[in-house]
Amino acid sequence: MFDTILIANRGEIALRVIRTAKRLGIRTVAVYSDADAHAAHVRAADTAVRLGPAQASESYLDIDKVIAAAKATGAEAIHPGYGFLSENADFSAACDAAGIVFLGPGPEAIRTMGDKITAKQAVSAHGVPLVPGTKDAGSSDEALIAAAEDIGFPVLIKPSAGGGGKGMHAVFEPSELPAALKTARREAANSFGDDTLFLERLVATPRHIEVQVMADAHGNVIHLGERECSLQRRHQKVIEEAPSALLDDETRARIGEAAIETARSVGYRGAGTVEFIVGADRPDEFFFMEMNTRLQVEHPVTEEVTGVDLVELQLRVGAGEELPLSQDDITLTGHSVEARIYAEDPARGFLPTGGRAIDVVFPDGEGIRVDAGLDAGQAVASDYDPMIAKLIATGPDRATALDRLDAALAASAVPGIVTNIDFLRTLITLPEVAAGDLDTSLIDRLGEDELAHTATDIDRQFAVAAVLATQGRAGAEITGELTADTLAKAGAASAWAQPRTFRTSRPDFRPTVDLTVDGKSAHVESRVDDVVVDDDGIWHVLVDGVQHTGRVFSDARDRTIWVAGDRGIHVFTRTQADTSLTPGEGGAEVLAPMPGSVVEVRVDSGDHVEAGDPIVVVEAMKMEHVLTAPAAGTVTVTAVPGAQVALDEVLATVVDDTADTGDTADSPGTADTAPANTDR
Repeated sequence: MFDTILIANRGEIALRVIRTAKRLGIRTVAVYSDADAHAAHVRAADTAVRLGPAQASESYLDIDKVIAAAKATGAEAIHPGYGFLSENADFSAACDAAGIVFLGPGPEAIRTMGDKITAKQAVSAHGVPLVPGTKDAGSSDEALIAAAEDIGFPVLIKPSAGGGGKGMHAVFEPSELPAALKTARREAANSFGDDTLFLERLVATPRHIEVQVMADAHGNVIHLGERECSLQRRHQKVIEEAPSALLDDETRARIGEAAIETARSVGYRGAGTVEFIVGADRPDEFFFMEMNTRLQVEHPVTEEVTGVDLVELQLRVGAGEELPLSQDDITLTGHSVEARIYAEDPARGFLPTGGRAIDVVFPDGEGIRVDAGLDAGQAVASDYDPMIAKLIATGPDRATALDRLDAALAASAVPGIVTNIDFLRTLITLPEVAAGDLDTSLIDRLGEDELAHTATDIDRQFAVAAVLATQGRAGAEITGELTADTLAKAGAASAWAQPRTFRTSRPDFRPTVDLTVDGKSAHVESRVDDVVVDDDGIWHVLVDGVQHTGRVFSDARDRTIWVAGDRGIHVFTRTQADTSLTPGEGGAEVLAPMPGSVVEVRVDSGDHVEAGDPIVVVEAMKMEHVLTAPAAGTVTVTAVPGAQVALDEVLATVVDDTADTGDTADSPGTADTAPANTDR
């Protein structure tokens, strides 16, 4: 076994690898960019090496810097995690050349499986079934358009050099294909440095089933069961579970054997995942999609139902040992479900949010596992993937696992950052999800009402109580969880801050607070009868004779109050004096929906645009967002390609060029989000 390993990654996966390495007595080396200088994985490792600036190309993706860090610290092996360099054949080869063990497959296996076209050719020779599609690499747009007619619409555009949803587009009409190919090529080139594309027939009501495999250097290959990953949003996984509720034992055995043959087709070594597409109406028929030549984000659900530490197996195989398990040793016990927690706002089209965590609250308990890489006070920047944690719930059966996951999500909060936690609760409690009636388009079919998350009157009463509690001599400067202790230390003098019943000599008196709620200014009158803050920081608020509980957090920097109760997580802003929520009267503004960089400006100042015309393309967290004109008129562009922009920064203004009065539209521009992606 190794003495020292380097983890060429960040966040929760770096912490995950460190945890197993420490259990095995292995010294760990972390690497970090300037954006992660104070991150949790840096503090958890035995030592850490700075790679460079926040930009991934100058830090986590710089092969020479990572190899140099390994040499400088005496690391004998490198664990790539997932994303970044984990499926980079040149990185695997560079490790070999430097005499460092790459804890993954060899470069040839990565090259073969990393190119989806050569991967299909390799597995087809081993009898693994394939979805109909193009076979030739390097096809031009014209050749792909011609091939689409033979394949039949709808088709799916896929980049040959990578996965995770980057560059993937479903096309239903021939007229839509040329523009979709152009967008897909740009996204593939930006993400993988390779714009090669291919087409596949789009399978109706598809389900995404993947199989975990593990292989050693002695010719032994096993599979550890399948995972259901059908709950996706635009090809990005959201909920994963093991085993699948779709497969029967006979199909499970066949798909597992197909995964093993896939690994054998390239002489595979290490952990890998073979992904299949299965039609919901034909669960006994499956097709090979691709092989991910690394550990997956969703590997914990496999670990929970098999009892096998996959990172330990990676380390043992990398050290040259034979697999300590045979196929007969693998059994699946119970059911496990994982939810990915992202810094994104489902109510705004799942746009990335970012921000700084006031606190990080996750539960523990029977059947609950949390893999997270975020600490209180840490910022979530736009430089990297927006996933901040994984919440895994396991039980003796699927229903129990889902119930535990829902309860765990209800007890989770990351105040300071808008997340998808409440959406995840909505998703896993849908009747079709509870019944196991899944497909990869289920989330995309949800309506605005199902994605919306609106504060209730009870949430407003929590916020009012919190504002009143912070009106002491220093209370308004509190940043963090509002507990009896923190309020007292901050000098909050209000009776609301005291953990006992509040009374007034005027029973009809109702204090009011000006708040911004769901983007609208509100003059909220308190209906709170009593407030008690217990020793655990839980607020017990009595409203109209009914007691409600929750946690309350405050951020003095932007005067926000975060309420985390059993109804969800809501943010309220204390209205500033002389603040107007009305957009500028000079025209309809196109605003940056998140911090990011300007990729492309599609119009020039002085051009006439119609409502919905594309204006600017902004990239954030490896997603492209096309911002469109909110109204017809003459556009003035202030955005510059390559520039970094802040949240709600004005990128362009559209002025009505037809009205005599000079009146203009006043709604902000909208964003069309390209397929979401992760490094997973």
